[in-house]
Amino acid sequence: MKNIAIIGAGTMGNGIAHVFAQNNYKVNLIDITQASLDKGIATITKNLDRMVAKDKITETDKTNTLANITLCTTLAEGVKNTELVVEAATENVDLKLKIFKDLDALCDADTILATNTSSISITKIAAETKRPDKVIGMHFMNPVPIMQLVEIIRGYNTSDAVTATIMKVATNLGKTPTEVNDYPGFVANRILMPMINEAIETLYNGVAGVSEIDTVMKLGMAHPMGPLQLADFIGLDVCLSILNVMYDGFKNPKYAPCPLLVNMVMAKKLGVKSGEGFYDYSASRKAEKVAAQFLN
Repeated sequence: MKNIAIIGAGTMGNGIAHVFAQNNYKVNLIDITQASLDKGIATITKNLDRMVAKDKITETDKTNTLANITLCTTLAEGVKNTELVVEAATENVDLKLKIFKDLDALCDADTILATNTSSISITKIAAETKRPDKVIGMHFMNPVPIMQLVEIIRGYNTSDAVTATIMKVATNLGKTPTEVNDYPGFVANRILMPMINEAIETLYNGVAGVSEIDTVMKLGMAHPMGPLQLADFIGLDVCLSILNVMYDGFKNPKYAPCPLLVNMVMAKKLGVKSGEGFYDYSASRKAEKVAAQFLN
């Protein structure tokens, strides 16, 4: 397996493309606009430059990695003659279902279709295709070039052979694949998102402030990043989406998103991506708390 297509040039998509290309896979990076692709390749180049500066790779490695990436603005062009497609589009159920229905029609019969979804049912996605045995979850962690884990999620019909192939591919990327079954949130987010949600509830109930909550978790629990800062990094809209998927899937009130999180997303305070979340990431007020305005 050497010919890969990655759908989506955003944070996750460009990171996945980077890792595949750096490991000598030929990658078609697909997005709907050239501007998105240009931004994605610029991010990959910046990250490669950082690796060169730290002597982790050579200039030749960087050149070869970029040469392995082809930019495509149409799905049909991008998935032609590929053996694996990894979808890394926005965490939106309807969008993903449409993409997989289209992929099923466009891809060769033997092409494996993987999704980087962080919570949506692999079985539901696979049901949009005529190849549910060849649909699998391949959940990379952010930032992809650095983080070791890849959750490999088997849908109800995912075959043993496809699972074994994708486990091997992840290993070839220098990652540690971990096989899990298809339930809302899988493992990583089933545990992580309730913790983040509880941190938001703690703030909402006035137990402590933003920096105090993050300090307790960093210094007391040895977390490299506090849960509220991590939520900003993930994107508050993504956190809300994952919690809603788990709440809908389990019908358990412990997964219900905190009203503060709901209000902040409605106000488009999404974290790093919008410049403001639990912290302010603008040039003049970097890391200043802003969530207090929603607590009244």
